[in-house]
Amino acid sequence: MFREENGRLIREYDHERVWIEPWGEHSLRIRASYAEITDEQWALLPAVQTLSHISITKERATIVNGNIRAEITDKGQIFFYNQHGKLLLNETEDTYQLKYGGRELSAIPGSSDFSVKLRLEADPLEKLYGMGQYQHSFLNLKGCSLELTHRNSQISIPFVLSSAGYGFLWHNPAIGQAHFSLNVTEWTAPSSKQLDYWITAGDSPAEIEEAYAKATGTVPMMPDYGMGFWQCKLRYRTQEELLEVAREHKRRGLPIDVIVIDFFHWTNQGDWRFDPEYWPDPEAMVQELQELGIELMVSVWPTVQTESENYKEMLEKGYLLRSDRGVRTQFQFLGQNAIFDATNPEARKFLWGLIKQNYYDKGIKVFWLDEAEPELTVYDHDIYRYHIGSSKQIGNIYPMKYSQTFYDGMVAEGQENIINLVRTAWAGSQRYGALVWSGDIHSSFKVLGIQVRAGLNMAVAGIPWWTTDIGGFHGGNPADASFRELMVRWFQYGAFSPVFRLHGDRSPFVPPTGTRGGGVCGSGSDNEVWSYGEEAYAIFKEFMQMRERLKPYIRGLMEAAHEKGTPPMRPLFYDFPQDPAAWDIEDQYMFGPDLLVAPVLGEGERARKVYLPSGSEWTHVYTGTAYAGGQAIRIDAPLTQIPLFVRDGAVLPVLGGAEE
Repeated sequence: MFREENGRLIREYDHERVWIEPWGEHSLRIRASYAEITDEQWALLPAVQTLSHISITKERATIVNGNIRAEITDKGQIFFYNQHGKLLLNETEDTYQLKYGGRELSAIPGSSDFSVKLRLEADPLEKLYGMGQYQHSFLNLKGCSLELTHRNSQISIPFVLSSAGYGFLWHNPAIGQAHFSLNVTEWTAPSSKQLDYWITAGDSPAEIEEAYAKATGTVPMMPDYGMGFWQCKLRYRTQEELLEVAREHKRRGLPIDVIVIDFFHWTNQGDWRFDPEYWPDPEAMVQELQELGIELMVSVWPTVQTESENYKEMLEKGYLLRSDRGVRTQFQFLGQNAIFDATNPEARKFLWGLIKQNYYDKGIKVFWLDEAEPELTVYDHDIYRYHIGSSKQIGNIYPMKYSQTFYDGMVAEGQENIINLVRTAWAGSQRYGALVWSGDIHSSFKVLGIQVRAGLNMAVAGIPWWTTDIGGFHGGNPADASFRELMVRWFQYGAFSPVFRLHGDRSPFVPPTGTRGGGVCGSGSDNEVWSYGEEAYAIFKEFMQMRERLKPYIRGLMEAAHEKGTPPMRPLFYDFPQDPAAWDIEDQYMFGPDLLVAPVLGEGERARKVYLPSGSEWTHVYTGTAYAGGQAIRIDAPLTQIPLFVRDGAVLPVLGGAEE
């Protein structure tokens, strides 16, 4: 029943194989199947060798790896403990009444695949965080049911951090569900080869997060231009329009590090090149921007229109997503489109070859990987098939492979400090330079509040580079006073996000300028910082300069993200796990170790309650007043200010030196 093999604890009973093995410090990987267990690493990097110990008796077997211990009984039930002997988690018991236990692998008739379910006993009092980005108003996910699939503005990263002292990765890219109920925690994948998960134990959230980062990889070091201001809108339609916006920033003395060319600068979807009618001289454009000290980022979609000059070749070579049933139109937007298959290594090389020729060799070193879920007209995953399997079974890995396409190509060119904006991610995407943004969200205060929570859960899920469309994407007229207030509050929040990026589709709509290529798509109205009136402009300018002053501090945060996986923006409990109240604060966060940020999230609000964690002294940036930790205070928040507090006398040039 039990045996040890090459440091791995194995249980075999009635055709079921269970493997429990060390996978990084203080961590274990568990796999189970009724077929041969496979070695796909998906998100996990190869295991680092650690010193572990296995003991076996007739009734149970135990494996210890640092601070984590797993016990599996003769009936197959698994328990996890930390180094203090505390029970962290365990599978539910297989009883004769219910006739099911923690692991359930049900064979799919006519195939060698299984419908997989894992049931874990739930602690009603534990708090759970991470899991990626969902458009709901919860930071603590206890009691939530989550769909494990990507959609525009929904990102499924199946890693959860528990207040009980463990981190858990559902190591399976299949479409599925996770239920964090009061009576049971349940993970399901309706189509899979095996059960596969990873667990780590830690005495603090930071220990857990760092172990997870070691297991799945850290971000590269962010380049200096990534730490400043990014200017973007839907959409700059011509080369001269974009250059004039860049020049105007310089005329006004405004900081700007990146400017962006959005979609439909191309001839067809899937041509992956500029339309020369609107972008006649990309090399000259890049050269002028570089002389201004501005990097250019260009949008790339994975869609391939049937009229594309590359469609026939990609179809012939198997570089496109297949449709097992029905017509091969996977996405409909200004044309009938198939999707580039990023899971195919040869397809990745093919696409990068085109990107290199048409963009990279012209001096463009930053890419915007939009539609990265990929977005499908119909999310019936059983219809679609990738090079490595059915979308139902592996579909969630797509955005990671999409980021890898560009990362591998850029590394081959000798580029370091790679960063590319992408709309979706999965566990491990961070190691491919993925900067994730929260998708095409609505412009409202309610949605702004949701993004605060979403960004913190993305950070816990292992994605330290994250941002939003400042002001939201859909809606918003720059002439509307209510929207201007939203823009100001969102802009203040954006200045203390990992990446400070302005984008959106502003009204009124600007009609298309042509009938083909880069002219077929319309545009939103102006979305520059001077588009919102003088009062808003003065506030925007101050926060742009504030971000510049904080660049040395931000650089330190990005070094920690690169070296240890420490998220720059994180929930209060990350730095103050011993303060019970910190685990319940959902609308504030730490921006690095020394700066507490409390965004204003309601229209017309000019004050808000702020909780100051215990164990530190907090100084209000704007007044210089010091407060003891462990209390909630009410602080003024005029439109020109966002509540900011520095910790324990830290010297940060937030206001240009006044508080130094």
